[in-house]
Amino acid sequence: MTAPAPTGAGAKKDVGSRKAVENGKDGHGHGHGDGDGHGDVAGADRGGAPEFVRVRVWDLPVRLIHWLLVLDLVVLSATGFLIGTPAIDPGGHTYWMSWTRNIHKVTAYLFIALILGRVIWHLRSPNPWSRWTEWIPASRERIGQIVPSVRFYTFLTREAPPVVGHNPLAGLTYCVLYTMFGVEIVTGLVLWGVEGNGWASWLTGWLLHVVPLPTIRLVHHLIMWLTWGFMIHHLYSAILVDRVEGTGVLSSIFSGNKFLPKEHMKGHEKDHEKDPVEDYQ
Repeated sequence: MTAPAPTGAGAKKDVGSRKAVENGKDGHGHGHGDGDGHGDVAGADRGGAPEFVRVRVWDLPVRLIHWLLVLDLVVLSATGFLIGTPAIDPGGHTYWMSWTRNIHKVTAYLFIALILGRVIWHLRSPNPWSRWTEWIPASRERIGQIVPSVRFYTFLTREAPPVVGHNPLAGLTYCVLYTMFGVEIVTGLVLWGVEGNGWASWLTGWLLHVVPLPTIRLVHHLIMWLTWGFMIHHLYSAILVDRVEGTGVLSSIFSGNKFLPKEHMKGHEKDHEKDPVEDYQ
């Protein structure tokens, strides 16, 4: 026996349910996925979810320099602290200071090479997000993002500026950091020259006629502590931005890739035409 067709409100509800199923949704408005889940993605797109694209933001030289600098700064800080505090005698032998100084000098050479390499890559990198324009806001758009960046970091707004690489405030911070690194290198060479190293003394000895040696030594040690303050803040900022944006900021310094809303790539279409994942290894 055939069941009678529903009438009234029941009929309307039944027709609405059938239309929802035909459109890939159940009666509650949820999308039905096919066997491989494409229906869920389509439902998300209809719901207005942003489309994400994978972008190679940090190329291989940037990542290598970043992590080598981290390791180098740890060794330089440890050996520098021991040199500046000779009362500490971790080895129990008279020659431990000689070893400490030699390790400090070797890692200082590596430090200078890494800083020079990063500066050169600022000018030569094919990746637009590794160039000097990411650190120095030269365009009207980048300048206009400074105040929103300050508001975000001071918790006055929850919205981070829509950028691909560094926001301009972070870029300016790196400018200050690398200026500090330059001063650290110069003051280190002065202290090295005082020990009797000919070329270092010849290159920087004139500074001793301008700045007293104790002041140079103080500045050298102060920058070490300021650098560690930056590193702690840098980690905090990376975690904050990663949680707010959800673009993979923390993992990007390992893989080089960030996952960004497609709308953030507006104005960067030419940079993204070539697949950055392949071109900026």
